[in-house]
Amino acid sequence: MNCSISGEVPEEPVVSTKSGLLYEKRLIERHISDYGKCPVTGEVLTMDDIVPVKTGKIVKPRSLTAASIPGMLGMFQNEWDALMLSNFALEQQLHTARQELSHALYQHDAACRVIARLKKERDEARSLLAQAERQAPLPASVATANVSALSNGKRAAESEDMGPGGKRMRPGVSDSIIAELTECNAALSQQRKKRQIPPTLAPIDALERYTQLSSHPLHKTNKPGITSIDINLSKDIVATGGVDSSAVLFDRTSGEILSTLNGHSKKVTSVKFVAQNDVFLSGSADKTVRIWQGSEDGKYDCRHILKDHTAEVQAVTVHATNNYFVTASLDTTWCFYDLSSGLCLTQVEDPSNSMGYTSAAFHPDGLILGTGTTGATVRIWDVKSRGNVANFDGHTGAVTAISFSENGYFLATAAHDGVKLWDLRKLKNFRSFELYDQDTPTNSVDFDHSGSYLAIAGSDIRVYQVGSVKAEWNCIKTLPDLSGTGKATCVKFGTDAKYLAVGSMDRNLRIFGLPEGDDASTES
Repeated sequence: MNCSISGEVPEEPVVSTKSGLLYEKRLIERHISDYGKCPVTGEVLTMDDIVPVKTGKIVKPRSLTAASIPGMLGMFQNEWDALMLSNFALEQQLHTARQELSHALYQHDAACRVIARLKKERDEARSLLAQAERQAPLPASVATANVSALSNGKRAAESEDMGPGGKRMRPGVSDSIIAELTECNAALSQQRKKRQIPPTLAPIDALERYTQLSSHPLHKTNKPGITSIDINLSKDIVATGGVDSSAVLFDRTSGEILSTLNGHSKKVTSVKFVAQNDVFLSGSADKTVRIWQGSEDGKYDCRHILKDHTAEVQAVTVHATNNYFVTASLDTTWCFYDLSSGLCLTQVEDPSNSMGYTSAAFHPDGLILGTGTTGATVRIWDVKSRGNVANFDGHTGAVTAISFSENGYFLATAAHDGVKLWDLRKLKNFRSFELYDQDTPTNSVDFDHSGSYLAIAGSDIRVYQVGSVKAEWNCIKTLPDLSGTGKATCVKFGTDAKYLAVGSMDRNLRIFGLPEGDDASTES
C-alpha cells in the first residue's frame, strides 16, 4: 500500500474514515493544518477523522540503480556531471561579477578625477576673483593686465596680459610701498645697533656635543629627497619641501606631521613661513608658487597659485615686513609680490644677464636682495630701485644657497666649490671654505638668528663659530650625513641654535641637538 500523497510506502500509515484513503501521517497532518481538506476528494477533514493503521516494520525497497555496481557507477557519474555543471555556472557568475566590479571601480575613479579637477578649477577661479576684487581700485588697463581668466583650469590667452613690446604689464612698486620698506629698514637698523647675544643661545660646548636626536620619514619612498627646509621659530614647526612634489609641516615638539600640502606637479624647491597670519609659501619646479593659508583646525588651503615665471622657481624669500616676498627663477627674472593679494607688483629682468637664478635671500633690513645664478655670480639688488648694485664673482658652478648674517654685513654663499664669506661694507670676499672634493657641491648655508653660528651642508654638516673679517672662523662640530646618500641638501638652525634640522636625499628629516640629560647639565 502506498501513500495517496507521496506515492511511497508510508512509515506511519493512517487511513481516513471518510474516504478510506491511506496516507503518511506527517504529510496528512501538515495538509490538514494548512487547508483542512482531504487532498484527494476535497471534502472537509480533521485529525479526528484519521485513524492509524497498525503494521509491521516497513523496510524500503532498494532502488534499482543502487542494486548493482554498474548502476551505482552510473549514479556517481550523474552526480559528478551535475557538480561540474554547477561549478562551471558559478565560475561564469564570478567572472561576470568581477567584470561588473572592475567597471564600477573604473567609473568611481574617473568620477573622483573629474571632481578633483572641478575643485581645482573652482579654487583657481575663486583665487582670481579675489585677486580681481583687490585690484579694482587700479586703472582698468592694469587690472585687465594682471587678472587672467580661467578656461578649463588654464589661463586665458596670454595676449590679454601683454602690453607694448610683448611684455606683461605690472602695476609697479608704489611710493607708499617704498615708504613702508624704508620705514621698516630704519627701525630694524636702529634695533641692530642695540643688538645683544640672547642669554638663551646654545653655548659652543653644547654644539660640540650635538648628536642625532631623531629621524622622521616625512616624504614618499618612491620619490625620496628633501630639497628645502624652513622653521617657524615661534611655534617650533619645521617645513620640508620634497622631490615627491609635496610640502610637509612637522611639529618638532610632538613629533607629529601637522599637514601634508599637495598640489605641485613637480618637486618643491623652496618653502618659507611668513611670521604673521599663519601663511606658508612654496615654490616648485612646475614654474608656480603657492600661497597657503592656515586655519584653526590646523589644515592649510591654497589661497593663490602664482604663474608668473616661465621656468623652474628656485627660491622664495619673505621681506621683513611680512607683507611682501620675492621669487627667483631659472627664467632669468625675479618677481616682487604683494602677499595679501598674490599680485606680482614687478618682474625684474636684467637684459645684460642671461643666467637663471638658483637662490635668493633678503637682507635682514629688507632693502637689499641677494640672488645666486647658474653662472656662479652673486648679484646684489637695491629693492627700492630694483637695480643691480653689486656683483660677487669667484665661485665655480651654480650658487646653491645664500644667507645673510643678522649682524647686517656678512653674507655667506654656497656653490660647487664650497662656501665664500663676503663683507657687504667693502663688497669683497674675505674668507673661503673649500670643504669637499670636486665632485661634491656645497648645498646649503645658514646663519643662526643671533648671527653667532654658521651651518654648512654638503656630504656632511659642519657648524662654524662666526668670527670677524680678520679673526678665524672655527669649525666647532662636524655631523655625518646619516642618510647614506652622501648628500645633505639643506640645513636650518632652530630657536637659539638649540637644534639643527637637516634634509638629505632620502625621505627623512633629521634633528640634531643635545640629548635631554646633557641639555639639563648644560643649563645647570
